[in-house]
Amino acid sequence: MKILVTVKEVATVEDEFEIDGTEIADQYLGADLNEWDDYAIEEAVQLQEDGIADEVVAVTIGPEDCEQTIRQALAKGADRAVRVWDDALEDVDLLDVNAKTEILSAVIEEEDPDLVLSGVQAGDDSFAATGVSVAENIGFQWGAVVNHLEHDLDDGVASVRRELEGGVEELTNIDLPAVLTIQTGINEPRYASLRGIRQAQQKPMDVKALADIGVDESTIETELELTDMYEPESESDATFWEGSAEETASELGELLRDKGVAQ
Repeated sequence: MKILVTVKEVATVEDEFEIDGTEIADQYLGADLNEWDDYAIEEAVQLQEDGIADEVVAVTIGPEDCEQTIRQALAKGADRAVRVWDDALEDVDLLDVNAKTEILSAVIEEEDPDLVLSGVQAGDDSFAATGVSVAENIGFQWGAVVNHLEHDLDDGVASVRRELEGGVEELTNIDLPAVLTIQTGINEPRYASLRGIRQAQQKPMDVKALADIGVDESTIETELELTDMYEPESESDATFWEGSAEETASELGELLRDKGVAQ
C-alpha cells in the first residue's frame, strides 16, 4: 500500500513585523512545515509502522528554497519526496486551488497511491479546499476534517471520524483509493531525531517541472489577485490589572457590576 502526503512550506511571522506593500518584509519572516501537514505525515508514518503501508511519499509545490523544510517530512519517516516547480510559477503571487489541484492531481495519477493524506488547510492562505478538490478531480472518494482513522483499513475501506459543524462528529467508512484531509489533534507529531535528519539528506527528492507531469502552463493561470495586506485592528475590550488576586479582586468586582454581571 502506498500513501501520498501533500505537504507545504508556509511562512512564519515574528510577533512584531512590518508590512511592505502586499508583503511582510523578509526580515520578519521564517519558514516551517505547515502545521496540519505535520499531522498528516505522522498519520502516514504510523500506518507504515503498523505494517499497513509499504511506502510514504511526500509531495510539495515549491521552489528549491523550500527543500530543507520539506525534508522535515523525510526526517520524520517519509521514504521519498516529489517537489514540483517551474519557471512559470515564479511570478505567481497566490497559487489558487484550481492550479494546486491540477498539479497535485497529475502527481497522484503518476504515483498511483492507495491513500492520499492532506492537511485540512494551510497556515498561510487557509483555503482548506485543496484536498477535496483533488479528490473530485481524480475521482477518489474523500473525507474532510478527519480527526481519527482506524489503522486496519480492512478490505480497502478506511473507517474515519470527522468533524462537522456545531461540534458534531460523523463516523463513516470510505472506500479506497481515497483522499482524507487531516485535522490537528488526530495524533502527536514526532520530533525529527538526529538520525532521521541525517537520513533525510540521503533520501531521494525528485524535482519535476510542469511538462514532466503533463501539466500545461495555462492551467496555473489564476484570477486571484492580492490587492492589499494590513494588520486588522483588535476589537476586543480587554482589561488587565497588575497585582495579586487580593489586590485586584475589588477592581474586578466593580467592573462586573458596571457590566451588569454582578449586582
